[in-house]
Amino acid sequence: MEFFPKPGSVNPEKGSFLLSEPFLPDPNFERSVVLLCENNEDGSFGFVLNKPSILTLSEVLDEETAIDIPLYVGGPVQQDTLHFIHRRPDLVDEAVPLGNGIFWGGNFEQVVALLRSGIFIDEDFKFFIGYSGWSEGQLKKELEETSWIVSEETDPEIVFNHDSDQIWGDILKKMGGEFKMFANYPQDPRLN
Repeated sequence: MEFFPKPGSVNPEKGSFLLSEPFLPDPNFERSVVLLCENNEDGSFGFVLNKPSILTLSEVLDEETAIDIPLYVGGPVQQDTLHFIHRRPDLVDEAVPLGNGIFWGGNFEQVVALLRSGIFIDEDFKFFIGYSGWSEGQLKKELEETSWIVSEETDPEIVFNHDSDQIWGDILKKMGGEFKMFANYPQDPRLN
């Protein structure tokens, strides 16, 4: 596609968005937005922000307290693991900064205590089962194949938005120019 940067010209930093190209045939990443948490010579990983799970956090934690917080499918890798991002480093120690006030992980016992206390703020956290992972050089190859659009304009309001159907299109619209057109592409080009 002519709208994409030249292959090899983009090396996304942690905290960037990876948006799947409009017709990516992989069902795990169809119209996905991935928040990149790490990208180095050993590989890359992040979490899909806009694929809700049918489970809630209380079901995964086996909590007696009803914690009806949505879970998201962070990706196809190790879906038996639980991960989280947040914007409350004041409440969760040991968090890894991703930029723009967004943090990955931290002391999970503190998070559970917040959940039990009732002072937990849903708009400040997002929980995932599994993650998206790329082996050494794999993401670079996919970028060269123009499978992903990179946005380094990470907006916490978009990251923690629970209206997951809108995230992919909202970011493309915000990017403007040619990318704005992608937001209006039908999922099935035969329907255009």
